[in-house]
Amino acid sequence: MSARKSLDKNFLASETLAGKRTWIEISRSAARNNFRIFRILAGKNTELWPVVKSNAYGHGIFIFSGLMQEFGADGLCVDSALEAFALRRRGINLPLLVLGPTLPILYEEALAEKIVITISNKDALLALSISAHKPKFHLKFDTGMHRQGFMSEEAEWVVDFLKSHSVLSKKLRGVYTHFAFADTAGIKHTQKQLHDFLEIKKSLSKAGFTGIKYHISNTGGTMLNKKYHLDLIRPGIGMYGIYPSPGLKKKYARLNLRPVLSWKTRISETKEVPAGTGIGYDLTERVKRRSKIAVLPLGYWHGYPRSLSGRGMVLVAGRRVRVLGRVSMDLTAIDITGLSARPGDPVTLLGRSGKLEISADSIADLSGTIAYEFLTRLNPLIERVIIK
Repeated sequence: MSARKSLDKNFLASETLAGKRTWIEISRSAARNNFRIFRILAGKNTELWPVVKSNAYGHGIFIFSGLMQEFGADGLCVDSALEAFALRRRGINLPLLVLGPTLPILYEEALAEKIVITISNKDALLALSISAHKPKFHLKFDTGMHRQGFMSEEAEWVVDFLKSHSVLSKKLRGVYTHFAFADTAGIKHTQKQLHDFLEIKKSLSKAGFTGIKYHISNTGGTMLNKKYHLDLIRPGIGMYGIYPSPGLKKKYARLNLRPVLSWKTRISETKEVPAGTGIGYDLTERVKRRSKIAVLPLGYWHGYPRSLSGRGMVLVAGRRVRVLGRVSMDLTAIDITGLSARPGDPVTLLGRSGKLEISADSIADLSGTIAYEFLTRLNPLIERVIIK
């Protein structure tokens, strides 16, 4: 028998079927479930604008935005004009709000593509006022995050400036701020931010500005209180089935958010080694018994944290097994001693396999980070596929 014919047939068939050694699955049913939950939370008078910035928190901005458009989102929030332009080229025709700064050189294209930008400081407002191309915009105020936005005390200056630039004021479509601590432990600060924001709203209303959407709520704000919803909500991590914090997860577990993303790979080879064998770079770990090792064709280049070296867990054949030695750039070893796993067999890095689950939160905890960072660092070149 030739060497080629002796290869595991399952390995060849599965590679042909999937076309990839590692891939990410996006669950349509989970995405729909989360969308419906936030639509219900929003109520009849509040619009739902999911946040799809940063490659949709690692889920794939084109796939996830397409699902949101299909489900009936009122608009989408992105980080940059470049993300917005890319979505337009992919057939996303929903209203798009750019949350981050937009360079004046991009105003013309933003106007042509009907992209709404954010203006968050005096320099940006002045630049927009003298530009020949004026896209529609939202104003962002800093009510306690102390990051992006006009300071609350600048509201009067902003109002006066807009009143003296009638062409510019006609382009204003919204005003917003961002919660710094929308959590069960941060109610006092959150209430103060809402109070200050409503004062800004009063100033604009008294000045005669009408037809403006006011918004403040991220995922946490949406969960905490209906009074934070205002004209639209901007849920981010919650749309992907992840709770923003342990406190919110404990309090609102009844919402039954479902993780949208699963990450899988295939065993590329196996081998048996005697007790005392060192594994991986620098031989940082030595097996204490005769062991069966499986090699996975991925590493930190793909977004699997190097900090999981010797401690990460994956799911193989209904069992939870451990990463052995260092996670390297493109290869990772796992301990499959006692299992009959073979090349081509699937491995779940993130998500469910039978009754077992590895969550983004558990990986983040082991890595010393948060689910946001772990998910957004998943390599965008890994193929995302929609499943039921």
